[in-house]
Amino acid sequence: MADALIPVLLRQLAVLEDAEKRQVKEATSRDWLEKLKDVSYEMDDVLDEWNTEFLRQQVEKQEEEEEEEEEGKDALVAKMKIKDLNDRLNEIAIERQTYNFQTTEKGIEHRRESSSFVDISKTFGRENEKEFIVSKLSESSVKGCHPLVIPIVGMGGIGKTTLAQLVYNDESIKAHFEKRIWVCVSEPFDTFKIAKAIIDGNGTPNSDGLEAFLQCMSKSVEGKKFLLVLDDMWTQDHREWEQLKLPLQNGSTGSKILVTTRKEGVAIMMGAESDMIRLNELSEPYCWSLFHHIACFDRGEDESNVFEAIGKDVKKCKGLPLAAKTLGSLMRFKKTREEWEDVLHSKIWEPEEIERECFFQDFAEDDFGNVRFKMHDIVHDFAQFLTKKVAFVIEVKDANKRIELPGYKVRHLTLIALEDPYGSHTSLLAPVSSEICKSMRTLTTFGSRISTLDPDFILQLKALRTLNLSYNIIAELPKEIGELIHLRYVDLSRNYPLVELPNTMCSLYNLQNLCLDFCRQLATLPKAMEKLIKLKHLHVMCCDELKYLPKGIGRLTSLRALDGFHLCGGDDKNDTFKLGDLRLLDKLEGSLFISELGNLTDASEVKKAQLWNKKHILHLRLDFWNGDDAEGDRKSDVEILNVLEGPQKLKSLDICNYSSTLSPKSISLHSLRSLTLHGWRYCEVLPPLGKLPSLENLRINDMPSLKKVGVEFLGIEETQTPSHSPTILFPKLKQLSFDRVRDWEEWEGKKIHKETVMHTSRLRLIRNIFSRSKL
Repeated sequence: MADALIPVLLRQLAVLEDAEKRQVKEATSRDWLEKLKDVSYEMDDVLDEWNTEFLRQQVEKQEEEEEEEEEGKDALVAKMKIKDLNDRLNEIAIERQTYNFQTTEKGIEHRRESSSFVDISKTFGRENEKEFIVSKLSESSVKGCHPLVIPIVGMGGIGKTTLAQLVYNDESIKAHFEKRIWVCVSEPFDTFKIAKAIIDGNGTPNSDGLEAFLQCMSKSVEGKKFLLVLDDMWTQDHREWEQLKLPLQNGSTGSKILVTTRKEGVAIMMGAESDMIRLNELSEPYCWSLFHHIACFDRGEDESNVFEAIGKDVKKCKGLPLAAKTLGSLMRFKKTREEWEDVLHSKIWEPEEIERECFFQDFAEDDFGNVRFKMHDIVHDFAQFLTKKVAFVIEVKDANKRIELPGYKVRHLTLIALEDPYGSHTSLLAPVSSEICKSMRTLTTFGSRISTLDPDFILQLKALRTLNLSYNIIAELPKEIGELIHLRYVDLSRNYPLVELPNTMCSLYNLQNLCLDFCRQLATLPKAMEKLIKLKHLHVMCCDELKYLPKGIGRLTSLRALDGFHLCGGDDKNDTFKLGDLRLLDKLEGSLFISELGNLTDASEVKKAQLWNKKHILHLRLDFWNGDDAEGDRKSDVEILNVLEGPQKLKSLDICNYSSTLSPKSISLHSLRSLTLHGWRYCEVLPPLGKLPSLENLRINDMPSLKKVGVEFLGIEETQTPSHSPTILFPKLKQLSFDRVRDWEEWEGKKIHKETVMHTSRLRLIRNIFSRSKL
């Protein structure tokens, strides 16, 4: 039945562009659009309610009879709502005829396609970049990287495609590769189109399906050393890239993929960050040559000399070849000196000034380099005009009074307190009319010092998607919040008095983001958190009293952000989240902070966590402190680190408050760039770190028991000397610092002056100090 709504709605959308333009001047057009928006929002609500009920049944796992009975009731209610919406939509369709809106056909806007052809005589500069890439493409492939991906990254118009064309047509490249393929990828990413371009007549797929095309593509490169250029790549979807990359592994060793893209995220997604080439701006002389070649084309020498002095200032192009070409093309048809000067002095080359003068005002830069500004009054008023009856900002002057809202349907409401932010507490009461809030989708408060929420007000917000109550002083949330089934985003951060969340929050099956950062009194989370099956982001940083998480969080397989958690002591707390419960959370990304690891007595929990499978965790902090300063040597700490296998793409690792006298056997993380060892109070020797291939920054801090740094730190045998080590030690190290190591006396036979270490906050060791260690 819901399918019947779609064709009617699509017919209205065909005239939407014309109606949007006319609403600025015509009140009748605005009214018609409002009606269409209302129906669209309500359609979304009905479908979301239906889907939520399905999620509830999936979570609750009710008995089959109860499910069928409940489903019958919900289906009947949904059918009634859909029938009402269909009737209203038909009325809107009839009313549309009276306004004579024009139909506009809108398809996908395709970017201009590139090809591999290039006129070398019309290119300027990039010789060094070209030679570097040609050399890199001609190298033997690194083991494990097949085919090797080399991304060229730079802003639009900087010359990425031209550089790729120069490389593609280089004679040594033609001789080196058996097969060369050029594909303009652009947007949207079309696997069929790319596969078809790679096949290029070398075989015919046996069907029209994607599988057949990919099989044929794989055969077309089988056993051949190929160069594939993917120009203008935009997608950051790893699944799309993997689907294309896997069949290409059938090519011969030494095959390469050259990619051009504006986004560094594309290079990171492709796993090619270490081979990324950042393209810088073109130098002024080359910019001038390019501009002159186009602007003075087919002009006599005398005429060119007349205009040369005017056009010599190509700083307006800011090193962008595309800007030089555009400016040159514009000047090419200007015949007089005055026309050239008018164009060159025009503000069209100063977009930043236009933005500043037209849209923003009162620019100010703080001590950290952040620029703050206000929206221009005209822009602000125009934005308010377009969002009238939809979005409101209310300045709350009197505490504990009911809010009076203009308009009849508010979808987005922001409350700003005008009183002293440290003044009296306020209560968020229901507005005068409940009809006003039933369509509200966003509620945000700023500096309101709200301490209590009116349950009646909460019950009016049945369509709410976003609730931001951060920076308030709420001690208790009403249980009625569980009725807001459409909620996706809830921010309760920095509500210091908040002690607990109501159990009814576990009925918010659509919730995707829950932010509780700096709720310092928060002691527990609801036990049934596993019901929040759509939850992707759970933020609990600096929740000092939150000593453990519910065990059910380990079943939230959609979770992408879990910034930190404590490990509680004891084995009898079966309802608490343990380290091993991380094993199913393979979508976690970004940073992870695990504290109170000193409470962990069973090192097998580390293996259960399967941290090596957390491919998107880039920053990891492990804190062993467990609140017992007098505990002394803790053998379980070294056992934990000895079995730890961290995420293989980890960029930074901090290990704090390690309390064993023994050093871990090794830390093997090939992508690790930054390592901090802090508060290792009892450890007398450093772990072997010299063979970490990507390590750039190493900080040793607060190790009072450290007296000697020997060859064990370099990761070589006692019988070996650093100069005879078969591998280069610390090959990428840029900074090594020691802080608060008061008893450190010796580095491999070199005496360390105690006064230097004690009275200097940081001892920096640069490469040439210990040349024997090949630092």
